[in-house]
Amino acid sequence: MDKVRVGIIGGGFVSEIHAEAFQEVPEAELVAVCNVDKSALEQFARKWKIPTTATDYRKILDRKDVDVIVLGIPNYLHREVTVAAAKAGKHIITEKPLCHTLEDADAMVQACKKHKVKLMYAETICFSPKYVRAKKLVEEGAIGKLYMIKQGEKHSGPHSDWFYDVKLSGGGAIMDMGCHGIEWARWMFGKPKPKSVFAHCQRVLHTNRTKGEDNSVIILEFEGGGIAVIEDCWARHGGMDDRIELYGTDGVIYCDLLHGSSMETYSLKGYGYAVEKAGETKGWTFTVFEEAHLYGFPHEMRHFIQCILNDQTPQETGEDGRATLEIIYAAYESAGTGKKITWPYKPKNPDDIPVNLWLKA
Repeated sequence: MDKVRVGIIGGGFVSEIHAEAFQEVPEAELVAVCNVDKSALEQFARKWKIPTTATDYRKILDRKDVDVIVLGIPNYLHREVTVAAAKAGKHIITEKPLCHTLEDADAMVQACKKHKVKLMYAETICFSPKYVRAKKLVEEGAIGKLYMIKQGEKHSGPHSDWFYDVKLSGGGAIMDMGCHGIEWARWMFGKPKPKSVFAHCQRVLHTNRTKGEDNSVIILEFEGGGIAVIEDCWARHGGMDDRIELYGTDGVIYCDLLHGSSMETYSLKGYGYAVEKAGETKGWTFTVFEEAHLYGFPHEMRHFIQCILNDQTPQETGEDGRATLEIIYAAYESAGTGKKITWPYKPKNPDDIPVNLWLKA
């Protein structure tokens, strides 16, 4: 196989980033795209020069010229499409979070093992160049023994309405962005087992729009003593903010994913696009460039494609996505009960959406 032939399922914001990312992966070729919105589908295909289109994902799975599919669809659909793709012999790259429920996660992992295809969990911040460099510094001993890390992702709310419907998304800011910080923390500490989770959730801005939380803090403790503090917010105005702090016995690392790589811009009239989730471009703004590259999308896609070409296990697997989802369940249960959740942890009702552990408490 000279090139891996890719089919994109979805045509929204994240699928645009997927298509852009694959422009930097010469070992891959975009051959098909699926979207239920026909006009948007045709526009997407023209923009990225994708020859095959379909409004039914099953038609993409039936094609012999598709080796891997990339899911950029609502969380509650991940299980259905993944299981069908595995049966069709396709490798799968699924956006975060892995899926809707733990029951879904188990079904997805089992289906992929049964049909001997790779299920790859697309966790971008484990591939973001700045954050990868920070991890290498830690591994070189630059700051001594790592004992505490922090990660925060904050903006004023998602780009699609379905995120606000907990029946479709499974939760609020934790489900949407906390999955980033949780898996990044696991990766930074070498993926140890969790020891405990304590979390707080609140609704401060989108009180009439969602039942989910739009602001959250998670304290995650691992076996071996490492601690992660993860902050996620849908109530911060001014566009995307994503940064990390790493504390070691011999030093510290601070890293801002976007602002340190942006252009300070002042505009009286405003302009088209500054950065993800920025609502205004009048006055002073931080204008980002090569955004997909900064996030790590090309890097993760290149890694995953190489795993397919060389039959290797990806850095981020379906099992990693499931482990992250289990911690999300524990965070919601902690927020609902006001108690620290310890391991071994058995989530209540793993077939129910995670946020209900907070909402029904």
